[in-house]
Amino acid sequence: MKGESMAFTEVEGGVCAPSGFMAAGVACGLKESGKPDLCVLHSEVVCAAAGVFTTNAFRAAPVVVSMEHLGEGRLRAVVANSGNANAWTGRRGLEDAREMAEAAAGELGITAREVAVASTGVIGCYLDMEKVKRGISQAAASLSREGAGQAAEAIMTTDTFPKQWSLEADGFRVGGMAKGAGMISPRLATMLAFLTTDALVEPGELSNLLRRVADRTFNRITVDGCTSTNDMVVIMASGLSGRRVRGEELEGPLLALCSRLARLIVEDGEGATRFVTIRVREAADDREAEAAARAVADSPLVKTALFGGDANWGRVVQALGASLPDLDAAGVEVRFGGLAVARGGEPLGVEEGALREVMSSPRVDLEIDLGRGGGEAEVWTCDLSYDYVRINAEYHT
Repeated sequence: MKGESMAFTEVEGGVCAPSGFMAAGVACGLKESGKPDLCVLHSEVVCAAAGVFTTNAFRAAPVVVSMEHLGEGRLRAVVANSGNANAWTGRRGLEDAREMAEAAAGELGITAREVAVASTGVIGCYLDMEKVKRGISQAAASLSREGAGQAAEAIMTTDTFPKQWSLEADGFRVGGMAKGAGMISPRLATMLAFLTTDALVEPGELSNLLRRVADRTFNRITVDGCTSTNDMVVIMASGLSGRRVRGEELEGPLLALCSRLARLIVEDGEGATRFVTIRVREAADDREAEAAARAVADSPLVKTALFGGDANWGRVVQALGASLPDLDAAGVEVRFGGLAVARGGEPLGVEEGALREVMSSPRVDLEIDLGRGGGEAEVWTCDLSYDYVRINAEYHT
């Protein structure tokens, strides 16, 4: 991808690192824990903006509203809550999402269509709008350049740590925050991610760029194979650096930013103990390679074996064969940490000590050659532990 070799410098500030952005996170009472559960991100100028959203048929109300508001490619703010997904909530849910945008707009002195709305949490519960509006008022009153960390914390659900990063490129900055730990198998987006830049770029070019980058990053992660009703990635470009960029100039820094955020989501997968990179090569094409990698990454049998540190390659080839029924075993090779364990339909003798060392690492590389073309893809996932079951068994209650 163009721009990948560029040099970037990590800077502090998250979504507020680029010029023109302020943020705040507050506790408005949506979470029984009393932890922060609502944030506002605001730009002092109208921004070029773009978004990518879940392909789940049952898009949550805030997704529907944000898609409407991004129709002209301009935004000035995002308001997001955790603790309640406002999904499968019918007409009332749509009215509440629009009311969130109107409340934020009123506090910030902008129009409702300049506000994107996001929610995350339990599906099928109505928002307590009195709490939400009170939180929006509190957040708007406490906006600052130092508020990125509070905002990143306010969008967490089962996350164990806030996910934010920012960097400086050639005359401009990019920053971002994301949340997600479960119900992760994005199609065009991830759970929630908000990105900012002070580069000067046109909305159409920004939209095309975001889709390309999301496809290489957020669309290459899976924790449990479940595509959320609320997934979205929104980017705003203030242009206040004065640095006009072409898409390829912004692509490298944005790819680095989104790769970092996507990897943090996998590392924080619910109950995860291992970060797993699955690389498939020699597929018929890139699409086939991604399908194969995803089939292995989403297999509960593979994921539980990884949790146990067991190089059970039989589960890997089972997942491959199920996803590609015409696959010829003669061309297939499976490697754990560079150690070949199976090839051409037969097992290979591997020194057990070396294999145990590979499988005991918190980072495991699983490489697969299909022997039928030049396609390749990489997917990032995690193992499936006892804690994943516990967390999700208790999530609603």
